Amino acid sequence: MTSTGRETQLRVPEGVLLGHALAARLAVSLGVRVFFIKGPASVTQGLRQAKISADVDVFVDPSRLDELLAGLHDRGWRERPSDPDNVTFPKHSVTLDHPEWPCCIDVHFRFPGMEEPAGRCFEAMWTSTVHMELAGQRLRVPTRALGILFLALHALRSPELPACRQELEYLSGLARRESQADELRELATATGSLAAVRPFLENLLAVTTAPVWPEPSQEWRNRLAAREAGSARLIAIVQASWRDKPRMVWRALFPTAEVFLSGNIYADMSFLGRLNQHRARWARFFRTVPSLVRDLRHHQ
Repeated sequence: MTSTGRETQLRVPEGVLLGHALAARLAVSLGVRVFFIKGPASVTQGLRQAKISADVDVFVDPSRLDELLAGLHDRGWRERPSDPDNVTFPKHSVTLDHPEWPCCIDVHFRFPGMEEPAGRCFEAMWTSTVHMELAGQRLRVPTRALGILFLALHALRSPELPACRQELEYLSGLARRESQADELRELATATGSLAAVRPFLENLLAVTTAPVWPEPSQEWRNRLAAREAGSARLIAIVQASWRDKPRMVWRALFPTAEVFLSGNIYADMSFLGRLNQHRARWARFFRTVPSLVRDLRHHQ
């Protein structure tokens, strides 16, 4: 499918299309394998209803992550601030922006819910990618089955949200119509995502083809339990060793500037600005205490 008319129909901003083209050309020049997930490719494939894309999601061979990031840095892209707490919030991507571009590029090197080692997981996914014409480029994108798996895992992180429930229902109907269940099971097995995707996949499989379902990982259980922003920190503190608890409590009470900037890169980091943000942070905390307690109880 060519890109011209379809892209207009999908209302893809020009900056996003150029971001896809930039990342694709850079990856080819470096000899780095990448493929593009979610975004306009998923809509073009009919896996998602039409929506405006705001950024570029590219999945890179984890062993070549640093090379791709260095290439983007050389072209003026810079990493956006992120929470340095990789225990509470295990990192799965790097977000970059550019002062002259109206979109961000999210470089994924792993995906929440996929528990196989990153390199092995990428190899399993790479065999399930196809070429698509988009942004004037011949890009690698997931097959329909792999695309469904990505979108289902993404929606399963917040199944309580109406938009996520609607997306899961849409994907479930699509998978049934196209008899994708067995291929989804194979991909979930190869990527180590059987446990995470079980609520979506279980009803699609015949009893005779159902696998032995593994237990979800601690990371995935924590993601599902943390419905409120502060829940993840509380859960991590409860699970931490007594040696680590004081440091984690201190971080929660007195976050670094990166924590504020990760939510808003234009946040006021002056002395008065940080005081105001601390005040707003504590106000949010007290408003959500009942929800935080609920999440903590459900997790235990």
